[in-house]
Amino acid sequence: MDGDERRRDIAPHRVMQPLEPGAVRWTRGFWASRFEKNRLVTIPSMRQAMDIPHNGAVFSNLYVAAGLQEGEHDGTNWSDGDCYKWMEAVTHTYASTRDPELDATLDDLIEAVARAQAEDGYICTQTQLNPAKERWGARGYHELYNMGHLMTAASVHHRVTGKDSFLAVARKLADYLWRTYSPRPKELAHFPWNPSNIMGLVDLYRETGESRYLKLADIFVSMRGSVPWPEFIHSSPVGLGDAHPGDQNQDRVALREESNAVGHAVTATYLYAGAADVYAETGEEALLAALERIWESSARRKMYVTGAVGTYHHGVSRRGDKVHEAYALDYMLSNDTAYNETCANIGNAMWSHRMLELTGDAKYGDVVEQVIYNSGLSPISISGDRFCYTNPLRWYGLKHDALSHDTPDRWQTHDCYCCPPQVARTIARMHNWAYSLAPGELWVHLYGGSRLQTELDGEALSLSQQSNYPWDGRVNITIHRAPDRELALRLRIPAWAQGATIQVNGQSLPTPEPGTYASVARAWVPGDLVVLDLPMAPRLVQSHPRVEANRNQVAVMRGPIVYCLESIDLPEGIRLHEVTLARDVVFTPWYDVGLLGGVVTLEGEGIRRPDDNWDGALYRPLQTSNPDPVHLQLIPYFAWNNRGTTEMSVWLPLA
Repeated sequence: MDGDERRRDIAPHRVMQPLEPGAVRWTRGFWASRFEKNRLVTIPSMRQAMDIPHNGAVFSNLYVAAGLQEGEHDGTNWSDGDCYKWMEAVTHTYASTRDPELDATLDDLIEAVARAQAEDGYICTQTQLNPAKERWGARGYHELYNMGHLMTAASVHHRVTGKDSFLAVARKLADYLWRTYSPRPKELAHFPWNPSNIMGLVDLYRETGESRYLKLADIFVSMRGSVPWPEFIHSSPVGLGDAHPGDQNQDRVALREESNAVGHAVTATYLYAGAADVYAETGEEALLAALERIWESSARRKMYVTGAVGTYHHGVSRRGDKVHEAYALDYMLSNDTAYNETCANIGNAMWSHRMLELTGDAKYGDVVEQVIYNSGLSPISISGDRFCYTNPLRWYGLKHDALSHDTPDRWQTHDCYCCPPQVARTIARMHNWAYSLAPGELWVHLYGGSRLQTELDGEALSLSQQSNYPWDGRVNITIHRAPDRELALRLRIPAWAQGATIQVNGQSLPTPEPGTYASVARAWVPGDLVVLDLPMAPRLVQSHPRVEANRNQVAVMRGPIVYCLESIDLPEGIRLHEVTLARDVVFTPWYDVGLLGGVVTLEGEGIRRPDDNWDGALYRPLQTSNPDPVHLQLIPYFAWNNRGTTEMSVWLPLA
């Protein structure tokens, strides 16, 4: 590929642009260790799970559809899409390692996918292998979800390897979708379920330059809410009999007119991320304005302190539509019944990362960080081979009333397997979120040991970052090569980082403002050293008074990390609900290399008021008891549920 072909992902309406594949690598520290565990443990063990019959996602469907083995369709209707997500994770890993075994694995799978594809471009094994199912027969077939992830995985594969094999499948598929959906058939107006197809089409447009793919992505954005519910023709596969019309899939109000984050939280964040991709190419102001309004609704009124979204297991939207796995009403943020699907949490980061690229506003980068260190990591075990689907902020141990997809223990296989490959591909590509480029600028979004080698405006730029972030707030950035002119380093100063300092070659710069990007502009020479120091004192965080579930309670944070208390860390005989915190509690950070893979714990003194004599009562007169001191050890929320079934809480009452 020539240079122009490699960088078709540069979008005209982004403030900043991503770096090319392989430009950034983690070197040591938090994300380097997770990348390695993802490579050595998570991805291989996940492939094993996806070869186990009756797992939610299995590769056997592709082999059967390709005629390479005998069998019937297995797993969910969205199994194919989760297989493509795994392939994307492998491709991102290959971009950093150039491991020939990974390349060969992808070649074998791509051959099966190509053979499974129908002559006209259609590919979805759940319909191809089931004579009782017709194409576009029901939204629940998840055809566009599967197809979207294929197009994204194929685009990444072409960008990383230069090979056309997977891209040819994606183009043939996209051409089929153009013929099917560009006429805007009325019977399919409400059809799309989980719209990964929007992101996939924009990815494919960026990789090929084919304008029809961008136009089709915009059509899919415009379809949402374009036809009123329920006044729709009865022949539709999602007509009057649909159990979840309207808001469940952001289909009650046209996106450009919407102001609220509503409905299924995965389809929502995927839709919003896809619409952000369309804006990045078209610059349509109405689209960006809507996304900014909806993001404010999500981040300011419907997001957990962990960055998670999607309170409801089942509920009703503000417009009266039945919804599930969905956003709730404003400030309705229950803890023990929080759904917070892993795919939605990561979708929140995907959407916020895109908004950051579009605007340069640090608030979006803060949410990306909020997710990736908390609800984006809590789904995966410290061992790297076990998962959970939901991410509640309170757990009652063996007495917890588990709802849909809640499980007391982490699992290897599951009847819905969409979340594990979502985690794997996110960890595999996290280095791509660390830096961005703009004319005369390098934006630094994420901190941790890394090496960057790229070109800026045609001149070499390389630097390295040394840091034990997020356990330590000191970040050293060493310049190795830089353009022979002024270059601005734009350093993200998190909103929590009051009192941050910056030095260049030992000379202090003005105090940066939290919640912004600090600009350090100069003509750099090899050996220049930038030192960013972010204060990491533990802090108590309270929620808006309308969040009833958290009244008179606080969460404990240090840097970007949300902490929790597990009952396994309490003295014997003390229940978690008996523990309270004083407003002036002092927590001391300790790095424990032998605990949970190596984490910083927070140790301090809490207050215990014995409270266990309820005898089945729902209410009783207020009791008094003598407070006793109790030693507390808090762990990062992402590391909970790794030491057996236990009680857990993020929010703790004030004494």
